[in-house]
Amino acid sequence: MTELLHNPLIATVLIFTLIAFGEWVSIVTKARVPMLLTAMVGFLILSWTGIFPEDIMDRSQFALLGSILIGPAIVHMGTLIPLTVLKSQYKAVIIGLSGIIISGILVLSVVTFVFNYETAVAGIGPISGGVVALLITQEKLTEIGLFTIIVVPALIVAFQGVLGMPLALNFMRRYAAKMIKGIDDGTFVPMNGNALKQPLDQQKQGPLRSSPTIKLFLVFVVGAIGVILGEITGVHYSLWCLGLGILSVKIGLLENESLNKANSFTLTMIGIIFVVIGTMADVTPQQVLDNLPAILTILLLGTFGIALGGFIGSKLVKWHPYKGMPVALTALFGFPGDYILCEEVSRSVARNEKEEKMIFDELLTPMLIGGFTTVTVASVIIAGILIQTL
Repeated sequence: MTELLHNPLIATVLIFTLIAFGEWVSIVTKARVPMLLTAMVGFLILSWTGIFPEDIMDRSQFALLGSILIGPAIVHMGTLIPLTVLKSQYKAVIIGLSGIIISGILVLSVVTFVFNYETAVAGIGPISGGVVALLITQEKLTEIGLFTIIVVPALIVAFQGVLGMPLALNFMRRYAAKMIKGIDDGTFVPMNGNALKQPLDQQKQGPLRSSPTIKLFLVFVVGAIGVILGEITGVHYSLWCLGLGILSVKIGLLENESLNKANSFTLTMIGIIFVVIGTMADVTPQQVLDNLPAILTILLLGTFGIALGGFIGSKLVKWHPYKGMPVALTALFGFPGDYILCEEVSRSVARNEKEEKMIFDELLTPMLIGGFTTVTVASVIIAGILIQTL
């Protein structure tokens, strides 16, 4: 059996099994149990019990591919939603930013005082976003030798959805009930539910985008330029890749959702998840126990700060807090959790198909924009800036 594990494909399949099982659990539980949580906890248990050899990730070699794909993945994130949509949904953007700003201030001030600055920085990027912010943070922690706290951002990303999704679901259900009441008494005015779809449907097709191979090549070229600029300027390459992704769509070099159009998004994300799981290969049970107080503190403070920021942002833009706070809380779970929650709330609260569609259209666009603002853009910027201070 040990000899078989030396085969890269077999080692890859074993780790991939954890990811696929985590995805299945996420689907069955309607995203209440995040895929990454199941995969990472499963990897730790199998490694600690000796079922997986210590070097299984090295034997797989798939994480090496994933590390190459980080730059192109960030470029892709910059191509996800056109600037026209962000402008039309500026209220959702303000609420999302309010949540992570208040959260960041709370975590940075309290965690620095109770634990230390390095632990606070290790948690801020991941609590306001997802996998890419986690990788940026872990990359810097490894570079400067802070191996003892490398488990902090990983476990925060793994557990943040467990707190965020039930909280957002509760607020969304309350807002949907308020919508039903408004529909009955004639006071509810629906928002334009097609605000997200319309700009995407009207994209202009530019040159050099006739095949998936060329599309993928262009994403890699832009990612490579971002990495080169990061080396030259000292500004983290993630910020360059994100900015270049946005600019490339604007000038017509790349399409929206570039990796999806190149039929490469799923493989890219699997490779990156391999990298994330691989960072846990040297984590010991003692390290988890030692950092558990800090992890719980960051999770609780971060969640409270995001909800509070969402409340403040809602008041600023004159939205009902039950509508605005879930938008801020998308920082804790992102897509597809935000989409699934909209489906679940509209289906469970509505009394007929017409009401179901009205509720879904009212909730979906700001939730997606909130998730994009926090998980895709702001978390990368925050992580990219703060890790430079370590």
